[in-house]
Amino acid sequence: MSEEGISRYADIINLPHHVSEKHPRMTMLDRAAQFAPFSALDGYEDQIQDTQDEHKPQENSVEDE
Repeated sequence: MSEEGISRYADIINLPHHVSEKHPRMTMLDRAAQFAPFSALDGYEDQIQDTQDEHKPQENSVEDE
């Protein structure tokens, strides 16, 4: 950050971090869950796999003559 940027916040830069008395801290597990990957389309991957399986070339079995 430039000197100008630092001087803009000089009055608050060394203040202690605020801790709410009303809202308890969120656990690390709960915080991590907010950013965990999710599937926006339930069943989409299964549908794609089914479609791929339908169009997969079948192995030719040689019948005894």
